[in-house]
Amino acid sequence: MTKEQTEITLFKDSDWSLIDGELCRVINFSPWAKISNGAVVDQIDKTEPYTSVHIECKKLQGIATGLITHKVDFIHLWLAFNERTIKGDEEVLIIWTKQHYKPRLFKAISSTLPKLWVMVCPKGAYELMSDPKHRPELSGEARWHAMAPIDEWKPDAME
Repeated sequence: MTKEQTEITLFKDSDWSLIDGELCRVINFSPWAKISNGAVVDQIDKTEPYTSVHIECKKLQGIATGLITHKVDFIHLWLAFNERTIKGDEEVLIIWTKQHYKPRLFKAISSTLPKLWVMVCPKGAYELMSDPKHRPELSGEARWHAMAPIDEWKPDAME
């Protein structure tokens, strides 16, 4: 399997839970809906995902396809890719998680809540964040600046 091929599809929470809390780099964002005048429109069918993303993650081999079914998660990805736009020296990182909801009450209804933390970071941040041995010459504040999010969107329900 080459890096470009996709073998894993993440659709339900049980699929995504394979990478719960893991940092992933978004390779491709393919929206099936769009945002116009502040509203999500053109979704083919209410039972269909809003978009798909191809991601790489240290915990998975190769590229996985993640299907985004929560409106807020879609909006955050749209804001990163379509409103803000990604420059050549940036990359989009995501963390899918059910672990970081604020009060315990949210954990009881977590299946209905958004789960993506979307970050725009300097290119190369993924390697720095996911591999502590990558670029050992960068340490302290210099390392932080090389990987710190430039922009980020996290659901309000998360810490």
